[in-house]
Amino acid sequence: MSIQEIDLHHCGVEHAICAYADVEEGWIVDPGPEVSHETLLAALPEDFAATTILLTHIHFDHAGATGRLLERWPNAEVWVHERGAGHLIDPTKLVASATRIYGDDFDRLWGKVLPLPQENVRILTGTESLPGWQVQYTPGHASHHVSYLHDGTGTAFTGDVAGVRILDGPAFPPTPPPDIDLDLWRESIDLVQSWAPAALALTHFGRYTDVDAHLDAMRRQITHWGEVARTSDESAYADAVRSYIEGEVTDPVARRGYEQANPPSTLFAGMNRYWTKKAEREAAAGA
Repeated sequence: MSIQEIDLHHCGVEHAICAYADVEEGWIVDPGPEVSHETLLAALPEDFAATTILLTHIHFDHAGATGRLLERWPNAEVWVHERGAGHLIDPTKLVASATRIYGDDFDRLWGKVLPLPQENVRILTGTESLPGWQVQYTPGHASHHVSYLHDGTGTAFTGDVAGVRILDGPAFPPTPPPDIDLDLWRESIDLVQSWAPAALALTHFGRYTDVDAHLDAMRRQITHWGEVARTSDESAYADAVRSYIEGEVTDPVARRGYEQANPPSTLFAGMNRYWTKKAEREAAAGA
């Protein structure tokens, strides 16, 4: 198998963000943030030229480097879901919104987000069968999320829909705002499982072959942490997540990876928005 797992050492932290590449077939899945693009390039052969960059979704930790990489590989085709494509072609609003959240930390965390030439973008609906790949729309973490099944190896590249799992740690749901939908997320997990993949390739972090056990655990985690958020507040939820990870994870590298890849302080807002919107829908339906 020629698939390469590349630790991007995001902000100097190991096992936080993983990019995937195949130097023989010429593709990269989720190249990571722009601030880490030199780490990605250093891990690839000097003569490597990407023909395809596959994005599971447009969050900066997955897709932020794409514009920078197109400067190096101007003929590469970028695959992205139709709901996210416009924000990569013109990232102005996306960057402005994120800057309000991250403030002075934006540049340190993510770097410079460059627009993509429209002619390089292949817009997906999430129903495609393309040479070497199956594509499915897998919302829940993000409304513009897709997953990819690599025909040659049976590996499912699941972005964030199969959660965060680092070294000896558990599968855990990343839930930043604004698109968290626990009901759709469970359906997406079912869809990934229906592929019967040989392995799951997670951006956070690495490749796992205990597919059914992992996805079953993610279903339980989504339900459990959804209930914790429903009866909690931001501070208590972050404390509960940190306490859980500290209790479950023994490896100090893994602990730092969880904190970097899935900061507990960012997770409650997405869950809380889900419950608020769900209550509003139910109230409207009952009116």
